[in-house]
Amino acid sequence: MRLLHTADWHLGRQFDGRALDDDHAHVLAQVYAAIVSEHPHALIIAGDVFDRAAPSEAAVRLFNDFVQRVVSDTETAIIVIAGNHDSADRIGAMGLLASRNRALVRGPLTAAEVPLILEDGFGPVAISGLPFAYEYAARECFQNTSIAAPVDVLRAQVAAAKEHVPAGARWVIAAHAFVSGAVVGESERSLSRAVGGIETVSADVFEGAHYVALGHLHREQTAGGEHICYSGSLLPFAFGEDDHDKGMLLVDLAKDGSIAKRFIPFQLKRRARTISGTMEAILTEGALNPSEDFLRVVLTDDAKAIDPMKRIREFYPNACLLEYEKDIALEARQPGVARATKLTDPAEVIAEFLQFTRNSPPTDAEQALIAQALHGSAIENSSPELEIA
Repeated sequence: MRLLHTADWHLGRQFDGRALDDDHAHVLAQVYAAIVSEHPHALIIAGDVFDRAAPSEAAVRLFNDFVQRVVSDTETAIIVIAGNHDSADRIGAMGLLASRNRALVRGPLTAAEVPLILEDGFGPVAISGLPFAYEYAARECFQNTSIAAPVDVLRAQVAAAKEHVPAGARWVIAAHAFVSGAVVGESERSLSRAVGGIETVSADVFEGAHYVALGHLHREQTAGGEHICYSGSLLPFAFGEDDHDKGMLLVDLAKDGSIAKRFIPFQLKRRARTISGTMEAILTEGALNPSEDFLRVVLTDDAKAIDPMKRIREFYPNACLLEYEKDIALEARQPGVARATKLTDPAEVIAEFLQFTRNSPPTDAEQALIAQALHGSAIENSSPELEIA
C-alpha cells in the first residue's frame, strides 16, 4: 500500500501581509505531479487544510480545484481531517458528496470512527481519520467527563477507531496532534484552551497502528518511532523555519506492516530566510542577485542607516523584518528577558515592563499606585512627587 502523506496546507495564509496563493498553487502542482508519477493508493491531508475557520474564496477555490483534478484524473483516494485551524463543520461538509470508496473526510467528532478500507495485493488496509477536537467537544461526544487534556481526546478517538478495524488488516491513522519528543516551531498554534493545559500526547496512544500520519508541527520529523511521522507544512510560515526542508512523505506499507518512506522535497517559489551584513554589503549582493524570497535582514552596522527598508526593497521586494545586530545582543542581555512572565499576574507584567524599559524595578510608591489601579486599594504614604519613567 502506497501513501502520500501531507499536512498543514494552511491555504489562505499570508506572510507578513503578503498573499501566498501563488506559492500554494506552485506547491500543489508538485503534489499532483507526485500523485501522477508515484501512483499512491491514497493521499493523506493530516489537518489544517485552511489557515482559518472561515477561509477566503481564493483558498476554497484552490482546494476544490486540486481535489477535483485528483478525483477526475487519477485513481488515488483522499483522506482529509480537520486540524485546529479548520472549521470542523466546513471540513465535514466536504465529504457529503464524496465517494465512500475513494474518500474519507472527517470534520466533527463521532463516537463511531469508521475507517476507509483500501485493498492492495496483500489484503485490506484500514485508514482511520481522527480530526482535531477540543476537550469539551470530546467530553460530549464520548460521554466521558474525565476527558481533560488533548491526550485524553486522542485516546478516546483511537479506542473508538480500533473497534472498527477488521481483524488482520494493516492499520493507518491520520491525526492532528503534538506528540511528545517532537520539535515545535514558531508558527504552530497551541492545541489546548485550558489554562496551564498540557498539549503533548505520548506516542503509545497509537499502539497497534502500522503508520501514523501526523499534522500540526511544521517540520518533517518522527516522534516516538519511525512509523509515527510528521510530513511538515507545505510552505514556510516563519523565519524560524528557514532551516526546514518542505515536502511530502511517500510511504510504502509492506505485507507485514513494516514501512519504507521517502521524503520528496518541494521546489518553493519563495523561501523564508535571514540575511545579515553591513548595509553596503547587502545592497551590493542584492544588485548582483536580487531575490523574491521573504527576508529577515540583520544589519551589522554600528550606526543606523537612513531609510534602510526602502533601499533594501529595491532588490529584495519581500524584505519583511529589519533588525540591528547590536540591538539583538542588547535585548538578550536585558534582565528578565530570559524569564517567562506570569501573564495571569498583571502586577508582575507591569513590574517586568518597568524593569525592561528602565532597568530598575518599581519603587514602593509605584507598587502602591499599581495596586490601586488594579485593585482599587488606597495608597498609603505615597509621594506627591511620584513619577514613572
